[in-house]
Amino acid sequence: MPEVPVPEAAASLPEALVDARMVWMTAPSEAVALALVRALVSERLAACGTLIPGARSVYRWQGAVQDEPEVLIVLKTQAELVPALTARALELHPYEVPEVLSVAVADGSCAYLRWIAESTGS
Repeated sequence: MPEVPVPEAAASLPEALVDARMVWMTAPSEAVALALVRALVSERLAACGTLIPGARSVYRWQGAVQDEPEVLIVLKTQAELVPALTARALELHPYEVPEVLSVAVADGSCAYLRWIAESTGS
């Protein structure tokens, strides 16, 4: 992966101010996953989205056990943007009840965390 330069504004952010989150979501296909990620990154709700094809979900839905191929999406964002990201994902997602789960980032590369902050929000 190429080295990502840290913008000067992000370099001045103290590490404690970067409250990063990873948001997990699934999609029915790579095309749908890519469209979701492109929209969320373009709207600065996420700094990055990683698509992981080949996931398989077994779940209970409407009284029956389902077994479906999916694409896992891992988004990187700031905690303050999770509500807006979730709302937008729910608007765009084709599922009736899409998986959108936020997980706090306990630690990480200071430069990467700063990049998340610089790449998201206004």
